[in-house]
Amino acid sequence: MTTGAGTTANSWAFVFLAWLIALAASLGALFIGEIMGQTPCNLCWHQRAFMFPLAIILAVASFRDDAGVSWYGLPLAALGAAIAAFHSLLYAGIIPAAIEPCGQDGPSCSSADMTILGVLPLPYLSLAAFLSIALLLLLAHRKRST
Repeated sequence: MTTGAGTTANSWAFVFLAWLIALAASLGALFIGEIMGQTPCNLCWHQRAFMFPLAIILAVASFRDDAGVSWYGLPLAALGAAIAAFHSLLYAGIIPAAIEPCGQDGPSCSSADMTILGVLPLPYLSLAAFLSIALLLLLAHRKRST
């Protein structure tokens, strides 16, 4: 079953799911920062710089049925995932605190404040979101190519 611009219905579903993840991650980041009043660390700011545009780009691609979004969405997801992976390694204590990018003026990248409900670490959630988006965009590209 083919829809507009040579894409399949399945590729649209993958892009739509990627958009839902990006939207949830963006709204979650805004909720944590603006409603809960938790100041983001430097690495969180950099991750937001990649997630917020993904939410907009994937929304437009979903509503335009553009499975070609993987060409410009994947680099954003990959760069965001790289920052989130570094943040996750820092949070886990695998990277020594001596190279922690967060200064004394802001919150720590590896503090207990980096969790939701004291259980879910924000760096891990961010990494999962970026990797999920990248996987879905790869699947959309693969479906479009076949």
